[in-house]
Amino acid sequence: MASDNTQRSYSIIPCFIFVELVIMAGTVLLAYYFELTDTFGIHVQGFFCNDADLMKPYPGVDESSFIPPLILYCVVTAVPTTIIFIGEVSMYVMKSTRAVLLTQEKTMVTGECCYLNPLVRRVVRFIGVFAFGLFATDIFVNAGQVVTGNLTPYFLSVCKPNYTGTECRFNHQFISNGNICTGSPVVVEKARRSFPSKDASLSVYSAVYVTMYITSTIKTKSSRLAKPVLCLGTLCTAFLTGLNRVSEYRNHCSDVMAGFILGSCIALFLGICVVNKFKGAHSPPAKQKTEDYRGLPLMTLPRIQSPLEMLSAQNHSASMTEVT
Repeated sequence: MASDNTQRSYSIIPCFIFVELVIMAGTVLLAYYFELTDTFGIHVQGFFCNDADLMKPYPGVDESSFIPPLILYCVVTAVPTTIIFIGEVSMYVMKSTRAVLLTQEKTMVTGECCYLNPLVRRVVRFIGVFAFGLFATDIFVNAGQVVTGNLTPYFLSVCKPNYTGTECRFNHQFISNGNICTGSPVVVEKARRSFPSKDASLSVYSAVYVTMYITSTIKTKSSRLAKPVLCLGTLCTAFLTGLNRVSEYRNHCSDVMAGFILGSCIALFLGICVVNKFKGAHSPPAKQKTEDYRGLPLMTLPRIQSPLEMLSAQNHSASMTEVT
């Protein structure tokens, strides 16, 4: 049953079930506790009552944004998954790319009757790593927001402190009392989660990951501009998502920049170190260009004339002079 494109492994299925799925479940559970519970308390950061950077008008709930969270989460999840699935199926079906795919990926034999097709392995690997990174990005963002408690540009509009009280009587008095706000506690708590921007992090992570996949796997010989247009369009969409957060006064510029950096770093780490630039697990080594060195000496050294040769040459020249 053995062939050049098959490899027997009895540990791949147990490792997938008892290691990778457990890690994935723990990541999803931690993201759930960050998002939907109050297990982790938000750091209460102080402020100045007349800080102009925190007095922007309240833009409303996130659902009223130009890019609602539900649409954003659906796009950053569905678009890369669809592109990866269609790309892998197309490469497996087309004869011109199937041979390359089969050299990079082997069919795993897990028993006497169980086979893991290279297509299934690549799809599960690339989409699974993408989903893990998506939840990891969400965890990093929520951890940063909880630890820093950075205030949004509209914080004072929803906090509604008592400007006539003793705490805000002086313009340059720093307020560290978290109970000074008279606005809605739910909205005030939301206004304390600004750094880094979640929308910027998730959108850039998704864009960078799918861009790396397109540039590494999809080959277009007939068109030179198809891949650049698709990749740059994806990155531009993520960039505009972050700018929208700034224009609506939902995040500071520093929040969006931090989100861009965080999402890009996670995508680059997973794309380069985990999925090996979207190459197969058995990628053949790169063939180096060899040159023909036949007929050339192994080493070339400067010639040093011995004294005997010099004397012989002098005698020969002297004899030639006498003859002439």
